[in-house]
Amino acid sequence: MKLLRAALGLVLLLPLLRPANAVEPISLGLAIAGAAASALTGFISYPRLYCYFRECCLQRQDQRAAAALQENLDKKLFGQHLVNKVVVKAVKGFLNNTNAKKPLALSLHGWTGTGKNFVGRIVAESIYKRGLRSKYVHQFVATLHFPHAHSINIYKDQLQSWIRGNVSICPRSLFIFDEMDKMHAGLIDSIKPFLDYYELLDGVSYRQAIFIFLSNAGAEKITEVALDFWRNGRTREDIQLTDIQNALSVSVFNNKNSGFWHSTLIDRNLIDYFVPFLPLEYKHVKMCVRVEIESRGYAVDEDILTRIANEMTYFPREERIYSDKGCKTVDAKLDYYF
Repeated sequence: MKLLRAALGLVLLLPLLRPANAVEPISLGLAIAGAAASALTGFISYPRLYCYFRECCLQRQDQRAAAALQENLDKKLFGQHLVNKVVVKAVKGFLNNTNAKKPLALSLHGWTGTGKNFVGRIVAESIYKRGLRSKYVHQFVATLHFPHAHSINIYKDQLQSWIRGNVSICPRSLFIFDEMDKMHAGLIDSIKPFLDYYELLDGVSYRQAIFIFLSNAGAEKITEVALDFWRNGRTREDIQLTDIQNALSVSVFNNKNSGFWHSTLIDRNLIDYFVPFLPLEYKHVKMCVRVEIESRGYAVDEDILTRIANEMTYFPREERIYSDKGCKTVDAKLDYYF
């Protein structure tokens, strides 16, 4: 940096150097320009400085990314102790593993509004400053990008080409597949080679890439387990991943309305974690409302907070424990009051 500033300073002083006849002005100018160019080249080639101004593949160091992920989930994700624990450990361990044998594959399941998309966004932001807007983060929405069943073979080719091309550019690419429950069965199996234990495929390694799948499939099974704990007088925090994960994976695998129906990704155990998002309770909805009010810069009005939480509908019909839309409509309801 000092060399760059010095070279640029010399360029500015060039008109003042004319009395010296030992060196021709043109030669001197070229020499100074060369020094400036050399300094600039050194500046650009120095990764940390270059990446300060331009987005780079794996912009944040692994430890910083894991710390950012933990902090954001602690502050902004409510009622999801399993998600917090599993996602942080899985992502942190993967980022710190210098000899991964396969890409990281997480499948997030639960009702609408429980935080699946939010967690996908937080993972992206923890690795890349631009988050979902990063050129190294790729988001697919089933109903938008793969709408027609008759075009499934075209989609398979396009998906493979897209993943292959982007991982070639950035090994730490992040791919997020939303609405897996609406994806045509068989389509996602086209990416099976990229998730498998191959060192190289056509000269490309996929072992540093991350794949995240979002789906409503399996939400019924998750609710069933949560209700069982509640009816037996146990708290939701007592639920462990082992209480749900196997039943969840089987439920998703056998769900004919899911993009994972009889998928080889599940059959070959290529999904590292099936992450259950528990249905949100009344207290969690209030937490969502509070954070959203504060994010808009308003003082929290407890009366408005309570009214919004009460306007939500809850299930089952008799117990009314869980919000049927999670926190998804909180933002829209706040627009009415503010």
